[in-house]
Amino acid sequence: MEPQKKANRYFPVIEPILKENNIPDDFKYLAVAESGLANVVSPARATGFWQLLESTANDYSLEVNDEVDERYHLEKSTEAACKFLKDSYDKYMNWTLVAASYNVGRRGIDRQIDRQGETDCYDLLFNEETARYIYRIVSIKLVLNDPSVYGFAINKEDLYKPVSHKSIRIDEPIPDIGSFARENGTNYKLLKYLNPWLRDNKLTNSKRKEYTIKIPASRK
Repeated sequence: MEPQKKANRYFPVIEPILKENNIPDDFKYLAVAESGLANVVSPARATGFWQLLESTANDYSLEVNDEVDERYHLEKSTEAACKFLKDSYDKYMNWTLVAASYNVGRRGIDRQIDRQGETDCYDLLFNEETARYIYRIVSIKLVLNDPSVYGFAINKEDLYKPVSHKSIRIDEPIPDIGSFARENGTNYKLLKYLNPWLRDNKLTNSKRKEYTIKIPASRK
């Protein structure tokens, strides 16, 4: 079961960020519901593990352009998702409505509250996708926490291990990412795997912004 394998690699990255932002740990399963823990792009152009639209990314200070798209940056996109979730909680004071708002948007939640005169998520009539969204997240949690109960046989050795890496900081242009990778003891493929937010084969960086780039600890 692919999400179970990926969870072993990516949940250790997501969990401490949720904790630092006072977001309930169960919201890591929302990322599974959104993307299956993959950098996918939806028909609506929502992108990354947290399926952020470009407008939402801009609202929460993620860089999105032809060379850099931080919706593909797991740590930064998780921080942005946490900010969205915190803003929703400040508005609704209810984590179930917060989760629903991630699917349908706060305007969608407000529209239904105004229309129906209800504020309890379970008393609100939503479209089919949003209506089942909370139950999808709960189901994902149940299956991932105890897959054998639901007929999934996962061997421990099949779980994807975290990728060992080191980080380097740069505040200058990278004219050729392939050359940059070789200069730092790796190759283009591995560097792009660890840094999917780098969307081109160069980084112009005319404003001399500081970026942190992951380099594999070994070529294994």
